[in-house]
Amino acid sequence: MSPAATRSRPGQRLIEHDRGLGTRWVAGTDEAGRGALAGPIVAAAVLLEPGLLVGPAAARLARLNDSKLLSPDVREQLLRQVLQAASRVRICCVCAERIDRIGIQRANLGAMEQVLAELDAPGTTLLVDGYELPGLPHARRIVKGDSTSAAIAAAAIVAKVTRDRMMQALAAASGDPYGHAAHKGYGTAEHRERILELGPGPEHRRSFLTKLLAAG
Repeated sequence: MSPAATRSRPGQRLIEHDRGLGTRWVAGTDEAGRGALAGPIVAAAVLLEPGLLVGPAAARLARLNDSKLLSPDVREQLLRQVLQAASRVRICCVCAERIDRIGIQRANLGAMEQVLAELDAPGTTLLVDGYELPGLPHARRIVKGDSTSAAIAAAAIVAKVTRDRMMQALAAASGDPYGHAAHKGYGTAEHRERILELGPGPEHRRSFLTKLLAAG
């Protein structure tokens, strides 16, 4: 594939990576919300059969890439394509209260391990974006996996869109005093100011706010 084609169709490069692993099935996992001050962490795992992702099936995933490089509209569109292409999808959400109770690292790894384990089967390569999972030592850690593997990139899209929708629903239900519809719970200047003004809400991770509240 030419450099120009790779830039315009990053999904093809990601699919070729997974096809080159040499197994029929590839399952990838990623998360969204690890660094947010509010809301859940969401982990997703997607099972793909790369050998079937050719022709029109591959073309539908042509824009698949690191979700952080894509607009919300493109992510929404890709979610539909991912759900069509995937053989199976799994999602796990960990709420703010549990994150405070067990810690973000345990919550993060536990959620990814849970969803990926549900797709583990003979003939499947398991891929993880950036982390090693203690309960799945045979899973492969890939740094920057969401810009390397189609299965991981697909999981990142599922996790990100799912979490964004959850934060938008939370904002609609609460009247959105903290501005979650815009920042999705991340630590923007406006969000921090609202926390100092109103105090934390039930959706906030108290363990993330210690320094902020002390400084305020």
